[in-house]
Amino acid sequence: MRNKLLILLALATLACSRKPVVVIPEAPDYNLPANWYHLDRDAEADLFYICSTCVYEAHKENGALRYNVSVTDANDRDALLQEMNGVDRRLSGETFNFYSPYYRQVTLDSYADSGILSKQIPVAYEDAHAAFEHYIGTENQGRPFILAGFSQGSQMVVELLRSMPDNVYDRMVAAYAIGWHITDEDMEAAKGHIVPAQDSGDTGVTICYNSVKDTSFANFVSTGNKVAINPVNWRTDATPAPFCDSLTVHLDPESKLLLVEGYERTDHAFLPYFEGGNYHTFEIRWYSDYLLQNMQDRLLNFKKHAADIVPGAPLWPADLRSAHNKCEGHLPGKGRKGPKEEKHGSPPIPVPGTWDVAWNNNPGH
Repeated sequence: MRNKLLILLALATLACSRKPVVVIPEAPDYNLPANWYHLDRDAEADLFYICSTCVYEAHKENGALRYNVSVTDANDRDALLQEMNGVDRRLSGETFNFYSPYYRQVTLDSYADSGILSKQIPVAYEDAHAAFEHYIGTENQGRPFILAGFSQGSQMVVELLRSMPDNVYDRMVAAYAIGWHITDEDMEAAKGHIVPAQDSGDTGVTICYNSVKDTSFANFVSTGNKVAINPVNWRTDATPAPFCDSLTVHLDPESKLLLVEGYERTDHAFLPYFEGGNYHTFEIRWYSDYLLQNMQDRLLNFKKHAADIVPGAPLWPADLRSAHNKCEGHLPGKGRKGPKEEKHGSPPIPVPGTWDVAWNNNPGH
C-alpha cells in the first residue's frame, strides 16, 4: 500500500512539474493576398511597414501555449489590421503604396521571459525575412521604398537591415526603426546598411528614437540604443523643439533618448512594461505628421540624387527591376547625402494622445 502511495505521489509531482507544451502556428504563405495589408495607389514609391506587438498574452488552447500570433486566427488578425489601417492612413498619404505583412510576431508577455523570447522571436524573424523577400522579388518592381516599423516591428526592421543585399539597399530611401534600440553590434553586422540619420534630408539612413519624461523611464525597448534623432526638428544635438502647442522635446545625445517636457498625464501607462513617464505609446501618434512630411522630403531627395547620377537616363532603369540584378552604381551609395530638401512649411500640430479609435488601446511594442 505504501509503495502504491509513493508511486501516485511521484506521478502527481511529475504531472505538476511538466511545463506546458508550446505550439508554433503554421507559417504564412506570402504568395497569398490574404497574408498582406496592401494598398496600391499607383505611386512611384512604397512604404513597407511591420507592426508592433498587437497581442499581449500567450494564447492557451487544449492545454498548450502559443506565444506567436497565428495569421489564421481572426482575433490575432484583427489586432494587426487595426494598426495597419491606422498607420497607412497616417504615414502613406497619397505618396506611397502600402505593404504590411501579417506575421507570427511574439506576444508581449514573451518579453518578460528571456528563455521564451529566445525560442519564439526567431519565428517572427523568419516571417519578416520571408515577407520582405517576397515583396522585393515579386511586388516592388524596382521602385524606391521606405522600410518602417514600430517597436517589435522595428526589431524586425533592424533584423532585415542586418542582412539586406547591397542592390536592395540601394533602392531604400530610408529606414524608420521607431521605438526600439540599435546597438553597435547591429551596425557592425549590417555592414554599412545602418547609417544614422544626421538631418531631415539624407537618404539611405536609419531613423530611430524613443520618448520619455526623463532617463529614469528608459526600459528594454530603448536601453543600449546608439542611433537617435529628434523627429520634430531633425537634429541630433540637444536643441529643443516645441510641438503639440504645449510640449517641448529635445534629444539627450548621451542616452540617445528624446526627453519630452510638459506632458503630465499617466493614463497611457501599460504596467509592468511601460510606466507613466515612458511615452512609447505615442511614438507614432505624436510625430505622425512630421514623419509623413519627412518621408516625402527624403523621397524627393532620393529621386533628385538618382537623376543627378545618370543625367537624362530613366529614373529606374529596367535592369533594376529585379531584386537579383546588380545596381552597377546607377543609384546613390551608402549613407547618401541628397540635395537640400525643399521646404513645405510646418506640418499640422498633432494633439497628444489622439489617434484612430481602433488603435487607441494598442500600447505598442
